[in-house]
Amino acid sequence: MDEQHLQVAIAAARAGAVELMSRRDSRVVSEKAPKDLVTDADLASQRAVRSILMNAFAGYAFVGEEEGENDPLPAVREGAADAPPCWVVDPLDGTINYVHHLQSFAVSIGLYSAGKMRLGVIYDPVADEMFTAVDGRGAKCNGKPIHVSGCETLGDGLVACSFPAGVKGDDPEVAKFIRVLERCRSLRRLGSCALNMCYVAAGRLDAYWATSVASWDSAAGIVIAREAGATLTAYDGSTMDDWLPKFCVSGSDAIHAEMVDLLS
Repeated sequence: MDEQHLQVAIAAARAGAVELMSRRDSRVVSEKAPKDLVTDADLASQRAVRSILMNAFAGYAFVGEEEGENDPLPAVREGAADAPPCWVVDPLDGTINYVHHLQSFAVSIGLYSAGKMRLGVIYDPVADEMFTAVDGRGAKCNGKPIHVSGCETLGDGLVACSFPAGVKGDDPEVAKFIRVLERCRSLRRLGSCALNMCYVAAGRLDAYWATSVASWDSAAGIVIAREAGATLTAYDGSTMDDWLPKFCVSGSDAIHAEMVDLLS
């Protein structure tokens, strides 16, 4: 991935954010499923992002949260040698926060190529923070390098998690939450997978796990966290599947080992 890919993705993220911010006080909300919301802003943002990406790279594949483009081409999924690169887009990660006029939402754009997520751009328009990473080139926020915290002990760590919509009290995720809560310094549920991964990358969080998110939620964050030095695996310590993300990401190997032990 070269500088052109990065700059196009940054431009697309900003265009999506313009749509989000222009509708923030007048958004039209509907339910995709119980407690799972979508707004007209999600749709407008994805159209703006898609237009810029596909006009710049017409032969590429596209996966996005909205409008039925949810699954990668089989060749892309399998990492076939002749598969086109694939943009993976969440036009509004943190929809519930957005609907309730809370912070912590973002536009997220990843690029998958040759069997791996290669580029990530995540833009938080409220904080005006642009997180970026390209495979092998490190991670940045607003152009400045970022790195994980390096915290070595979970008892000193600030952790975040994501729950599925409509989670019940007897869900296994609640049991995991309690186990981690008892061991870490404090635990947060912030509402944006993409930004949680950026916060681990920037050393603001020491660990984060999610077992109910989709590929578009984590695609860009995978690259940003990895390039900032994070440890990233499936939540049980096995290799993470980029297309079926059930993962834990941590700011050090030591904390990651503790997290995997609690989550497995």
